[in-house]
Amino acid sequence: MFSLITRKPLWVNIILGIGLVVLIWFLFALSLNWITHHGEAKTVPAVTGKTVEEVRNLLDEHNFELVIQDSIYNDTLKPGIVVKQVPEADAVVKVNRTVYVTVNRTVPPDVEMPNLIGYSFRNAEMVLSNMGLKLGDTTFKPDFAKNSVLEQIYNGNDITPGTKVKMGSPISLVIGGGIGNTDMAVPKLIGLTYGEAKILLDAQGLILGSVIPDPAVRDTAAAFVYRQTPEPKTAQGLQFRIRPGQMMDIWLSVEKPVVDSTKIPQPPPQPEP
Repeated sequence: MFSLITRKPLWVNIILGIGLVVLIWFLFALSLNWITHHGEAKTVPAVTGKTVEEVRNLLDEHNFELVIQDSIYNDTLKPGIVVKQVPEADAVVKVNRTVYVTVNRTVPPDVEMPNLIGYSFRNAEMVLSNMGLKLGDTTFKPDFAKNSVLEQIYNGNDITPGTKVKMGSPISLVIGGGIGNTDMAVPKLIGLTYGEAKILLDAQGLILGSVIPDPAVRDTAAAFVYRQTPEPKTAQGLQFRIRPGQMMDIWLSVEKPVVDSTKIPQPPPQPEP
């Protein structure tokens, strides 16, 4: 075969090569319409709102291929249904094309709980929405940080930032309601345990500020309040007043103090180290 080619003049081989290229191109052009299904088109059926199995059967009937391109989670829609398709319904395309769909997930994905403490209520609501979480119950608590988030709660308990929760979970917020308009007598905390003092302050809408334990205190919960700010009364016996949302500081000791209403309480003697 090679000897047949080499025996011919070069110009003959060139002409034959050009003719072969033209023939191949001509054959390709003739078959192009068949390969691309030129002139054959179909309307893409509507598949949103259907299950994947229903969509697969429907597209097979219309000679389309199905590819699940993505998935999302929306708890207002039925799980497992198609929520988006490309090309869109009623689009006219060539046959044997692919329809890409987005499916609503059956199981909600996990998301990390954001840190909303200190955010304004409006910003916290936006962050929850962007994370795919719902706003649960909203309660107000007297606090000088008005309209700011004081606590974030999930299933009745405080939830720390970074905790994994299911998308769509409700998150309840405790919002600062500002300082109350009505004042009250400063409660007397001296002689109470730390736990008793905190319960009393919470009940009256007051905030526990600084907690200063003596060096000998090892268990804060079992320690006693021997000093507080503000104090219940002045040195002249006048009653101090306070409003809900304001803070009180306390000092703790291992010994229960002897209350003397005529003097400012002093720290009890500390045991020898």
